[in-house]
Amino acid sequence: MAQFENIYLIGLMGAGKTTVGKQLAKALKYPFYDSDKAIEESTGVDIPTIFEFENEQGFRLREKKIIQSLTGLRGIVLATGGGSILLEENRTCLKQTGFVVYLRCAVEKILKRTHKDTQRPLLQTENRRQKIEQLFQERNPYYLECADCIIDTGYLSNKTVIKDILKAYQAKNPDH
Repeated sequence: MAQFENIYLIGLMGAGKTTVGKQLAKALKYPFYDSDKAIEESTGVDIPTIFEFENEQGFRLREKKIIQSLTGLRGIVLATGGGSILLEENRTCLKQTGFVVYLRCAVEKILKRTHKDTQRPLLQTENRRQKIEQLFQERNPYYLECADCIIDTGYLSNKTVIKDILKAYQAKNPDH
């Protein structure tokens, strides 16, 4: 078994984790998981509802359980929630059980990609740009701490992003 057979995608909301993750999983013939979707499936409600009733703290506890569960699987691609790296336990789980790819994207692009999105509780604010910039400042050090590789998704095609991830993954895992 290769040391890093799971691939985890981290990065801000709108960086392309789910879109790239689905295509990457297909290329590898791995199952794809999205931690946010897994939380919704396990609770039976959407993330905005969890935030409404349990606040961000309650959501992060649910996210921690899901991350622990999913990182226990083998041979998967996992798109994590943008804030999953805020908890040290999640960062440790990701780093110890898989190959972590930081999908980095410029604030401008994230604004464009999320401008009509109503399902992201943290973006339900007057000044989305300011919020995204704040999230980037808070989270970027954690993304960098976890990342085995960093790929800028702002200006590359998904096909190129996947090719670059596979190249970095295979360099670390010559057996795959």
